[in-house]
Amino acid sequence: MRVLHVAAELYPLVKTGGLADVMAALPPALARAGADVRVLLPGYPAVADAVLHARPVASIGPSFGAARVQLLLGQLPGSHLPVYVVDAPLLYRRGGGPYQAADGHEWPDNLQRFGLLGWVAAQLGSGELDPAWQPQVLHAHDWHAGLACAYREAHGRQGASTVFTVHNLAFQGLFAMADAPLLGLASSWLSHDALEYHGQLSFMKAGLRFADRISTVSPRYAREITTPEFGCGLDGVLRTRAADVLGILNGIDTEVWNPAEDPALPHRYNLLDLSGKAVNKAALQREFGLLVEPDAPLLVCVSRLSAQKGLDLILSALPALIDMGTQLIVQGTGDPALEAAFRMAATAHPGRVAAHIGYDETRAHRLLGGADMILVPSRFEPCGLTQLYGLRYGTLPVVRRVGGLADTVVPADTQTLMQGTATGFAFDAAQASELTRCVRDAVQLYRSRERWQPLMRQAMLEDFSWHHPAQEYLQLYRHLVLHPGPQETVS
Repeated sequence: MRVLHVAAELYPLVKTGGLADVMAALPPALARAGADVRVLLPGYPAVADAVLHARPVASIGPSFGAARVQLLLGQLPGSHLPVYVVDAPLLYRRGGGPYQAADGHEWPDNLQRFGLLGWVAAQLGSGELDPAWQPQVLHAHDWHAGLACAYREAHGRQGASTVFTVHNLAFQGLFAMADAPLLGLASSWLSHDALEYHGQLSFMKAGLRFADRISTVSPRYAREITTPEFGCGLDGVLRTRAADVLGILNGIDTEVWNPAEDPALPHRYNLLDLSGKAVNKAALQREFGLLVEPDAPLLVCVSRLSAQKGLDLILSALPALIDMGTQLIVQGTGDPALEAAFRMAATAHPGRVAAHIGYDETRAHRLLGGADMILVPSRFEPCGLTQLYGLRYGTLPVVRRVGGLADTVVPADTQTLMQGTATGFAFDAAQASELTRCVRDAVQLYRSRERWQPLMRQAMLEDFSWHHPAQEYLQLYRHLVLHPGPQETVS
């Protein structure tokens, strides 16, 4: 089974969120399961400078506003995975982030940058650019790669079948309709039945409309996005594709995230010996200037600082959480108002609250390895990875019951505690009072070591490796190759 994955991020080369982690882990997991897998990435400096043994396989020439475009084939560092790189210096070789300049403003040519990515993907899928290797399945990830599905449709559905994965429907790749000619598509593609979305162009809609199959990163999210509450205005499109939508839960790299072997931790620990957790907690308290109190429940939040992630709920609940005797550490970046608010909270509550505005992967490991609970109070959450890291490290998740959070955390209640299946805590309404109640219930259990440690061990026993998701994707690919095209006519 030959599969091409197309995305805008891949850890550790480029990362702004969970997409990069998925791209770092899913293709290798598929390769271990026997698939012939390659990845296509934009030629950002961090990608082009890291790929090993890169050689040209196609000269594309002037395209999408770039004077020179070529396709390179190399190898991802630290693996044997082949990677194609779209080498277009004018579009990709620049400072700042993958989507934004250093000042936080979107790159004004993002339409061309990711239009080119989709076009190259479709050409690879049809065998035009690399005759030595043609995928059977083109798997496009999120809006950045969504146009690959439209270009493949425009070329008469030639070549590889397509899968489009929605990692977060809220980010839709919207662009001005006036810039549509830069994409090289006929005017018929600008209609409501194609790429038009409320007077703009939507790369996300391109994937949803024209992929053969649509996947999301958790089963519950696959159902949620067909409703007005979670559909971000695209629920109608998704309902017309209902037979083609499925949810496959993300996994995590259980070698990278492993408390028994994690080099970032001051003291490693495992299911049989949890004593290292207390050592890590004390080290974490000292590192962040918190009071070194072994019995104080230590809460962490490692997240993008946004309303979607429910960070405002944590701020509203903070006085009550402190009154319970808890400590809180927050790491992340995002909304400047939330960044400032957490800095102020740390200043107002020395020894109880700390904030690191920024992201540090190694520090994230230390936070998971030393904390007692991880807060994930998202208003919506396609899958979520930090709660999975928390489970792996025996850092019990406190989550809102939505999306992948509901699919992965078994809330502690009378029945699940009696059965020994509980792995965390959950609440329903996106309200600070509900978060407070949930944490209070967790703290009550935390006060009893005889009840808390079995919860930790049960959480650590959960298997969220990529083995099972990789098998589900392979099953999807095989079915698609045998039965190409959408299962349901798109109206």
